[in-house]
Amino acid sequence: MSPEPQQQPRPRRETVTGVPRSARRPPGHAPARSEISEQTTLGHTYVRSLMRSQLRAALSALATLALLVGSLPLLLALPGALASEGPALSAEPFVWAALGVAVHPVMWLVARWYVRRAERNERDFTRLVEGR
Repeated sequence: MSPEPQQQPRPRRETVTGVPRSARRPPGHAPARSEISEQTTLGHTYVRSLMRSQLRAALSALATLALLVGSLPLLLALPGALASEGPALSAEPFVWAALGVAVHPVMWLVARWYVRRAERNERDFTRLVEGR
């Protein structure tokens, strides 16, 4: 008769334990944050991109306000030009209306837009740095 085949011993099963990947980094540590704090080239690029986006928003707001304020002399000269063509118009109510009703709300809207844009830029940068 043939000899019975002997069973090979089963290899011992081992469980590999270790720190989960998500817990390997210390809390609050993100690669971008370390790049910035160590002042590497990549960190400099991150900060520079934030500064550029903030500058872009500021220049847009400034250009809008410059156009508004720059056009005021033309707008305020309009009643005088119209008065020379027809019956005499008082320029005072028009000036008050232009300055009080037209200019201030537009300036307020531009300022509000700028603040919201700056906060959004900072929020996006924070998400980038924290790795969310």
